[in-house]
Amino acid sequence: MAKLAVLRHEEGVRLNPECLVALYAELGEAGAEQVMCRTMDEMNARLMEVQRFADEGDGPALRRSARLLAKVASQIGMTTFATVAADVVSASEASDHAGLAATVARLLRIGDRSLTAVWDLRDMTI
Repeated sequence: MAKLAVLRHEEGVRLNPECLVALYAELGEAGAEQVMCRTMDEMNARLMEVQRFADEGDGPALRRSARLLAKVASQIGMTTFATVAADVVSASEASDHAGLAATVARLLRIGDRSLTAVWDLRDMTI
């Protein structure tokens, strides 16, 4: 009987902490905390939308959500997340179904790791 190999996708995420430092400097701790909580909730909701739109084959809605994710991720210093979200848009525009499935899966992995990394970074003294 053949054995199945399980591939583990582990790649680091890149965060630009200067974006968070600037946010905290501009809004103060309480204001920045509120903005970050809303932003993280919004990004999580958009990630779920991307997955749903990909499953449904709704290209235009998928691209809108992925573009929004890329924009917001860039603004708060989630470099890798923003890049992968842009890759999802490119694969969708090219009607590359295999590439789209792969980049959406990668976006979900990177999204989870990036959101966790930002929460961990927030817990550190800024």
